[in-house]
Amino acid sequence: MAHGTALITGASGGIGAELAGLCAAGGCDLILVARGAAAMQRLAADLAARHGIAARVLTADLAREDAPGEILRALGGQPIDILINNAGFGVHGPFSTTEWDAERRMLEVNVLALTRLTKLFLPGMVERRAGRILNVASIAAFVPGPLMACYYASKSYVASFSLAVAHEVKGSGVTVTVLCPGPTRTGFGAAAGLSSSRLFRGPVMSAGAVAREGYAAMMAGKPEVIAGARNRWMMRGARLAPRTLLAALAHRLNSSVQ
Repeated sequence: MAHGTALITGASGGIGAELAGLCAAGGCDLILVARGAAAMQRLAADLAARHGIAARVLTADLAREDAPGEILRALGGQPIDILINNAGFGVHGPFSTTEWDAERRMLEVNVLALTRLTKLFLPGMVERRAGRILNVASIAAFVPGPLMACYYASKSYVASFSLAVAHEVKGSGVTVTVLCPGPTRTGFGAAAGLSSSRLFRGPVMSAGAVAREGYAAMMAGKPEVIAGARNRWMMRGARLAPRTLLAALAHRLNSSVQ
């Protein structure tokens, strides 16, 4: 059983909401963070009633540089026992034509906010010699991604950063886990403009299935988990293939089906 307080970003739906449910079922109080206040309020009320835990909502736009600091100040010194950096989104299209502000906001959320929140809450965990961090990356972390160049690169950063910090805190009572899902049934694909791409034409995992694998790995203190047997099999092959070939395959998958 988990106890204490879990802070979950991107908690208004998808994998984040599913992870919130698993933390609540494990006995954790919740701090839910996202832009969608109404969806989070409904989720918080439901989980509090079902599991007898306290659930608090913090509305924040993690694309704003000062958002992590605002979250810390809003907590007023409350310790966080589980940090789940789930918030993230993608931008689709050739890098030469995508809008810079969209790419900048994505990097702010996917990379800088995740890193800053880890920086803010990890020292307290190390001092207490207890804590768990789950960072949500993607199998995109392992390949170059034409038509989503910055998104794939951001997830590569998340995986590398998470594994490095996991080794730094080994033996401290704190664990860091990186979760790498493949295509998942959430709002991500539509938001990124990928609904017509080949990427979402094959088998797609449910958000609940991805969350269960990530939560189990986090609670077991594993440094990395690739969600789904099919994705694990594909990534074993990807690690042996030339990166130029992987880029060509990713380009095809990210292209719209005509």
